[in-house]
Amino acid sequence: MTLHQPNSLEARDVAYQLHPYTNARRHEEIGPIVIAKGDGVFVEDVDGKRYLEAMAGLWSVAVGFSEPRLVEAASRQMAKLPFYHTFTHKAHAPAIELAEKLIAMAPVPMSKVHFTSSGSEANDTIVKLLRYRANALGQPQKKGIISRIKGYHGVTLASASLTGLPNNHNAFDLPMPGVFHTMCPHHWREGHEGESEEAFATRCAEELEALTLREGAETIAAFIGEPVMGAGGVIVPPATYWEKIQAVLKRHDILLIADEVICGFGRTGQMFGCEIYGIEPDIMTLSKALSSSYLPISAVLINDRVYQPVADKSGEIGTFGHGFTASGHPVAAAVALENLAIIEERGLVANAAAMGERLQAGLAGLKDHPLVGEVRGVGLIAGIELVTDKGAKLAAQPPGSMAAKAFGLIQERGVILRAIGDTLAVCPPLIVEAGQIDRIVQTTREGLDALAASM
Repeated sequence: MTLHQPNSLEARDVAYQLHPYTNARRHEEIGPIVIAKGDGVFVEDVDGKRYLEAMAGLWSVAVGFSEPRLVEAASRQMAKLPFYHTFTHKAHAPAIELAEKLIAMAPVPMSKVHFTSSGSEANDTIVKLLRYRANALGQPQKKGIISRIKGYHGVTLASASLTGLPNNHNAFDLPMPGVFHTMCPHHWREGHEGESEEAFATRCAEELEALTLREGAETIAAFIGEPVMGAGGVIVPPATYWEKIQAVLKRHDILLIADEVICGFGRTGQMFGCEIYGIEPDIMTLSKALSSSYLPISAVLINDRVYQPVADKSGEIGTFGHGFTASGHPVAAAVALENLAIIEERGLVANAAAMGERLQAGLAGLKDHPLVGEVRGVGLIAGIELVTDKGAKLAAQPPGSMAAKAFGLIQERGVILRAIGDTLAVCPPLIVEAGQIDRIVQTTREGLDALAASM
C-alpha cells in the first residue's frame, strides 16, 4: 500500500472516490488494491501481484478476462454505430438480434425483452411494469411484491426494497411500502431439529401462504426469487421448495419473477437456474454473465400474460413512458451476442457442470475443518459458512468478522473470494480448469488453517 505517496493511484482513489459496499472510513485508512489487468481467470494489481479471481469479478465474468473476441466485437460495433437509442420506434440490429436470441434461449415461453443496464435497473423496471399492468387490468390494489429474507435484487429504491438484507435498508429508509419478505429457505440455518428438507420446504410454502392471506391475495402482484440465492450467502433451495412455492403462487394468481442475474448463462451447470429446479417464471431478470460484465447490460423478459396488458395500456396512454438512454445500447448488445456465442461454442455450460462437480467435492472436504459449519452450492457457485461452535452454529463476534479475516488471509495467498456475513462465497469464471479449482480449494484450506491458528 502506498497511501503515503500523494500522487499514487491508491491515494488518489481515497481522495476522490466513494466506493460501493465499502466502509468509507476504513477505506480512508487502508485504501484499495488497484487492479491493473486481467487474463483468463487471473487479475493482476499495479504492484504485479497476480490473483486467481475465484469470484469472476462480481459473479459475472463468465468467459474470463481479456477475451479477444469480446474486445473485437466492441471495436467493430463502436466503429459502425457507437450509440443509438431504442425510444420512439427506433431500433438497431444488435438489440434486435439479442432480443431474438434471448427469447429463443429462455427456459419457458417468453414474449418480449426490455433492455436496461444493470440487474438493479431491471428489477426496478419490473416493479414499474407490475404497477402499470395492474392499472391496465383494472386491479389498482394488486401491486404488492413478496421477496425473501436474504434475497438480493439490487440497490435502487425499488430493487433494494426487494432485497432482503439489512445493510441495503439501514439508513436508506427502506423497504418502501408494498414490499413484503417471507422466510429465507436455508435449511441448515432455519430448519428445526430433525426437520427434513421436504418438511422445511413445506413450512416455507405455508409461511408464504399465510403472508399472502394476511395481506390479501388480491393485493399481491408477484413473488421474486433467485433460483439459488447469491449475495445473501449462496443459499441452495431445499428439496421440493420451488415446487411448493409455485403451487402457492398459482393458487392465488401471483406472478413469478425469476432473478437469474447470478444463476443465468451457465453458473449452476445448466443454462438457467430455472431449469434445475423446474421454475416456470412469468418474468426473468438477466444481467452479469449476459455480457460477462465487459459492458453494462441487462434484460427483462416477460411472457404474454405480462406483455398484453402493458401493450394495451401504452395504446391507451399513447406511449410506454419508461426507458433509459442506454436501453439496448448497440455496443453492449453486440458484446453480449458474442459472449453468448462463446459460451455455446466452447461448451462452457458443460464445463461449469463438470468443474462444478470438482469444486463441490473439493469444498466438501473442508467440512471437517474446525471453523466450517456448512458447505453448500451447485455448479460453479458455492458458500462456506464459518463457525466457532459447530453444534450451536455460532460464529465469532462481531458478525462477519471471521469471514472477513479468512477472506484477507486467502487473498494474501493469491485467491480472491468474497466474504458475505460469515460465509465465504466462491464463483469462478466458467472457463476455470481442474488445476485452478484445486488451487482454490487448497488455498481456502490454507487460509482457514491460518485463521484457526490465529484464534
